[in-house]
Amino acid sequence: MRTTLTLEPDVAARARQGAAKLGKPFKDVVNAALRIGLDQVLHPPAAKPYRMKARPLGLRPGLNLDNIGELLAQLEGENYK
Repeated sequence: MRTTLTLEPDVAARARQGAAKLGKPFKDVVNAALRIGLDQVLHPPAAKPYRMKARPLGLRPGLNLDNIGELLAQLEGENYK
């Protein structure tokens, strides 16, 4: 099928270099590249699910949750206000 296609200058240059390197016609290189690219665009690989390992955070030794003012003073210094 004959059609008009506008290529970006860098893409056209790479396709021409590839055609020269492979000794194949420009249109064969462009068609092969489009087949590969379309397969990747239309059928992308499935993303791996994100996994995070849980860790116990706990409270640092010597800190007490019963008095929030004391806890803030210990963590942020006396001028926490």
